[in-house]
Amino acid sequence: MVGLIIALIVLLVIVLPVIWFIVSYNGLVKLRNRVQEAWHQIDVELKRRHDLIPNLVETVKGYAQHERSTLDEVLRARSAAMSGGNSPAQAAQSEGALTQALGRLIAVAEAYPDLKSNANFLALQQELASTEDRIASGRRYYNAIVRELNTKVESIPTKWVAGMAGAARAEYFEAQQGERGVPTVSFGADQGNPVGPTSQQLGGAPQQLEGGQFTEPAPYPQQQQNQPQGYPRQQG
Repeated sequence: MVGLIIALIVLLVIVLPVIWFIVSYNGLVKLRNRVQEAWHQIDVELKRRHDLIPNLVETVKGYAQHERSTLDEVLRARSAAMSGGNSPAQAAQSEGALTQALGRLIAVAEAYPDLKSNANFLALQQELASTEDRIASGRRYYNAIVRELNTKVESIPTKWVAGMAGAARAEYFEAQQGERGVPTVSFGADQGNPVGPTSQQLGGAPQQLEGGQFTEPAPYPQQQQNQPQGYPRQQG
């Protein structure tokens, strides 16, 4: 009987650490993959925004040719954002500068009533506002997952497994100080609602559940299915 008890104790001493290791390893791998997928979704929306800007600039140019410096500033900021680096921190800096330049471009439209009523301009602005909202929602979800991963990577005992799971600290995608997003053109008191859907309509911010877990936002339009292998910026 004593021998059986000793055998059970030895078995538990061996089996329990193995079970803990497997659970911890798989959990870290899952978090790492969720971070990569969340960044991939943000990158898709950033590329969509980059693709919208040339048409927006051309439309504004047709009505505001004297605003050449503002138009050139937006195009320069777009080029810098498209080649701003592969990491989320580098992307946040260059995309923040682009957001501010776009804000000044939209402000220019306030001085041109014909431009404000142009159907092409309104459609582009609506698509841009929708894209900005999805980027903001994706940013909140991505940063929540990064926070969860970084906590596990830095905490004992899971930090001992992180290296073997290929899990390391991930960078946050944070809005730059002073970045407020792209404003929308005001059309008066009777049409003062912002153009484009709200974050609630697009899935909104992730909701925190018990245990610190977060729900994923609604899928992005045209979401790509391939699992990314890292944090590469898509070149456009």
